[in-house]
Amino acid sequence: MADQGTKPPAAVPVAAAAAPSPAVPLKPEGNPALRMMGLPNLPKRLPSRNWLIFWALCGTISGAIIYDRREKTRATERWRRAVAPLATEPIGAANQLPRRLTVYIAAPPGDGLRAAQDHFIEYAKPVLAAAGVDWEFVQGRQQGDVRAAVAERVRRARRAVERPGETLPATGESVVEDLRTRLELPRYLGVHGDVVFGRHAWKEYVRGLHEGWLGPLDPPPAPVVEAPEPAAAANTTTTTTPAADTGVGGDAAAKPEEDNKKKDEKPKRPPQPVPYNKPEDYEAATLPSTIPDQLQPSTAIPFPHRLGFRHTFVRLGWFLNRRALADDIGREVAAVCFAASRDYAPRDADGAAEQQRLLDHEERNWQKSVWAPDVPPKPEDDTRTPEEKARPPKERIWASPLLLDERVAQRMRRFEIEPEREAAARAIVVPEEAVEGFIKGSLRGLWRWGVRSWTDQPMRPNVGNVDDE
Repeated sequence: MADQGTKPPAAVPVAAAAAPSPAVPLKPEGNPALRMMGLPNLPKRLPSRNWLIFWALCGTISGAIIYDRREKTRATERWRRAVAPLATEPIGAANQLPRRLTVYIAAPPGDGLRAAQDHFIEYAKPVLAAAGVDWEFVQGRQQGDVRAAVAERVRRARRAVERPGETLPATGESVVEDLRTRLELPRYLGVHGDVVFGRHAWKEYVRGLHEGWLGPLDPPPAPVVEAPEPAAAANTTTTTTPAADTGVGGDAAAKPEEDNKKKDEKPKRPPQPVPYNKPEDYEAATLPSTIPDQLQPSTAIPFPHRLGFRHTFVRLGWFLNRRALADDIGREVAAVCFAASRDYAPRDADGAAEQQRLLDHEERNWQKSVWAPDVPPKPEDDTRTPEEKARPPKERIWASPLLLDERVAQRMRRFEIEPEREAAARAIVVPEEAVEGFIKGSLRGLWRWGVRSWTDQPMRPNVGNVDDE
């Protein structure tokens, strides 16, 4: 039995049991300054290791490329500003021709002419254009084209003096010169000069000078083409088609096809002129009396070029250090614009002249096919015409050593910038606006537009004309 004296526990009211405890105010998360500006909260932890490595590499490579591009533009702009006063100097007579340079570029070994053209446009053209000088191109698409062009120019100059009554075949350059003579345009009497890009074009240029001044004026005798044997021609059999037997119908059907083939075929380039002499003939050659005491100054411009997958890191290093190449080329081109020259240095202790040492390090960048000996094609694979077979093999100028004749070498001169002009160019401060990129330039232009619109037209109350009642 239950104890009569104990009382049951009092029942707890339902409302009192369900009543919530007083709420504690929650502390807002995040930075209050960022929250006031409407920015999201920063992450509580850094990205993973892989993401950090990825963004670090991307930032480093992008920063290196952007910095090199800016400094390359700064170097080119510095030399542009150094030669800019030359463009404002008066020429002389009202219709006198300006100074005209000759730029020699050739396709580098294993590549096309476009690489040389882009190299000239990127590094040399801005400085030449700022100086206000004119230039003409001599472009070589294959080995020996520059040599033939330089030798022919020298021979034409010699024929005009040694054979004044001789009629020469008309060329594009001769037609322009005849027109200037008829119009009595006074020529530029100062220094012109030659600019050669790359070691391969420089070797052809020097070879062409020696060929033009030490070689004969008349070309060597043409090779004799052997006629095919009559027995072989008699053994050939001919077959006729039914269309040909019908007479006119077969010829009419074949003519449109032949005409279409002729239209599709590209015109063949004329064959390259053969050399008029060889380097072995320099010593026995007689120097013409028409050669001047000093030839036109020249200079060799660096043209680093390397092909191949295994040279990827070398090319990457060149790509990230274009500012040094732009500064070197800018200084050489500025020396050409200022027209200051000197004699080439004499031979060193090893017996090599300065002309032979110029850009000789670029030969290490050439591919192996330049140095490989020529292998004649097999008779069954030889598709050359009899005229092509009779022509002598092309001279291997790139792989041959650069030979000089002292009589010609001592008359050559080289462009060199004067120390005071170089010091003045180094002292030029290029403003930031001349080297900034598109994004920064656009932001700067937007900011200046906003400042002008705010300061040029101050806000005033629109009260109308106060003079009107």
